[in-house]
Amino acid sequence: MVDPMHFEAHAAQYARARPPYPPALWDRLRELDVLRPGRRALDLGAGTGQATGPLLAAGLHVTAVEPGPRLASRLRDAHPDATVILTRAEDIELPDASFDAVVAATSIHWMDLDVLLPKVHRLLGPGGVFLVWRNVFGDPDVSTPFRDRVAAIVADRDDPPRRWPDPEEVAATSAALTANGLFSVDETTTFRWSIELDERQVRDLFTTFSDWSADEVDRAGAAVRELGRRVLEHYQSWLIVLRPLDDSPGAAR
Repeated sequence: MVDPMHFEAHAAQYARARPPYPPALWDRLRELDVLRPGRRALDLGAGTGQATGPLLAAGLHVTAVEPGPRLASRLRDAHPDATVILTRAEDIELPDASFDAVVAATSIHWMDLDVLLPKVHRLLGPGGVFLVWRNVFGDPDVSTPFRDRVAAIVADRDDPPRRWPDPEEVAATSAALTANGLFSVDETTTFRWSIELDERQVRDLFTTFSDWSADEVDRAGAAVRELGRRVLEHYQSWLIVLRPLDDSPGAAR
């Protein structure tokens, strides 16, 4: 298992290298009436605020939970209007029905769902929604020379294949989030987008990937240099919208 605190050791790169979530995702949240000013949102595994910032900009009151001290410090500096709690998502202790939305943005795969899901269920108020989304770096439906080089780097690894569900697969994540019967999926949506990156941006970004070694990052950087010093990356972002089930105090009415 790769180290979930890898990001803490690379907080500076994380803050500058991780791309924002695509505008189409935020547009969909507006259509769902999630981004109504004055609503209360809980951002789990907030990192340096890639989701916290847009939630605040939409007028929400945001409580951001981040276990890494360096990441949390950068989060506070960048978004002083957020309430930042330094702890794991599984360890938060907050009043029942405190939030209109709970968000896990490219973070849910690090969390123990047996502990987390009952807690999220309890924290959501009437009509509350649980939103899980992530960026997938590399669109499997789009082939590019750079992605061919990335695939070759990954293929050279000696590590055995992962045995747990692929966290980049929306279907596997949806199944895991609904397995205990506390939530149902309202919808899943995938957004496709692209971004141009130079060698330094690729090095910074790939350094933040928890399963990439320094040597592999060097190889990815060299690939950019050899392919003309800039590459167009095609990415996906998916969104899962979940509602609490049953008639408990935290469930939707």
